Amino acid sequence: MAHAHHHDHSHDQHDHAGHSYGPGGHVHAPASFGKAFAIGIALNTVFVVVEAVYGYASGSMALVADAGHNLSDVLGLIAAWTAAVLAKRAATPRYTYGLKGSSILAALFNAVFLLVAVGAIAWEAVLRLFNPEPVTEITVIVVATIGIVINGITALMFASGRNSDLNIRGAYLHMVADAAVSVGVVIAAVVIMFTGWLWIDAITSLTICILIVWGTWSLLRDSTAMSLAAVPRGIDPVAVRTYLEKCPGVAQVHDLHIWPMSTTEVALTCHMVIPSGAPGDAYLMDICARLKRDFGIEHSTIQIETDPNSACALAPEHVI
Repeated sequence: MAHAHHHDHSHDQHDHAGHSYGPGGHVHAPASFGKAFAIGIALNTVFVVVEAVYGYASGSMALVADAGHNLSDVLGLIAAWTAAVLAKRAATPRYTYGLKGSSILAALFNAVFLLVAVGAIAWEAVLRLFNPEPVTEITVIVVATIGIVINGITALMFASGRNSDLNIRGAYLHMVADAAVSVGVVIAAVVIMFTGWLWIDAITSLTICILIVWGTWSLLRDSTAMSLAAVPRGIDPVAVRTYLEKCPGVAQVHDLHIWPMSTTEVALTCHMVIPSGAPGDAYLMDICARLKRDFGIEHSTIQIETDPNSACALAPEHVI
């Protein structure tokens, strides 16, 4: 019996074309978004205070609700940044993979938190629909426009990593959603200014809430799946098994598991039955290199079994 555990952290050699957790290629996000997180948190914190003050002063519940949504974004950015930092922590005897999985937890937190924030906005919109109140349109337009600029700039800073890191996608969606809410607030204020239809504010807010939920669903789905150690979307487990079974000398592959270690890294373990005898290191390293190149699986652990008649306890398909 032999084992091969091959880790290759050379970021210059990544080539995961065609495999991803979501839309786009399965490649690592840029090394650090620390500056983007810092700027985004600072800008949005200041804006939350300004928006809340002017929202109450102008009588606009839309602005107040948007301020609450912005506050949730600040907390979401803090969670995502914390996870990004924790993911770089070294492994310990207890946390043998380090804290890489914290990025998955942050993505799930961001998805849930964003939906909760949308629920709060929708509730306020329904109340306003039945109890419309006059607002100071010019103030609302100016403040909401500033929000569009701030959230748009912050979203652009995360745009490059949105397809390769679920954690970064969560931060990106928060900013895009907030910019969309601010656009809706501006549109509603302009329409009210020219028509006097106060109910437009509530209808616009509810429409935006529906769009945000639609855009957030994939983040919730993918982060939930990752937290349950599902095979990352974009990696075909049948294709991986087929490749392993076709390797020279392999009679059987069993106990195959593929799971996300973080929002950017994937691990694999399996047993390979090779009756002709345990192969050399070069054979195993070549398989690991192919798994990385063709499937985006960087952390592969392969157990070799040479006696096809021995009963491996993990061989039956129903055994996990």
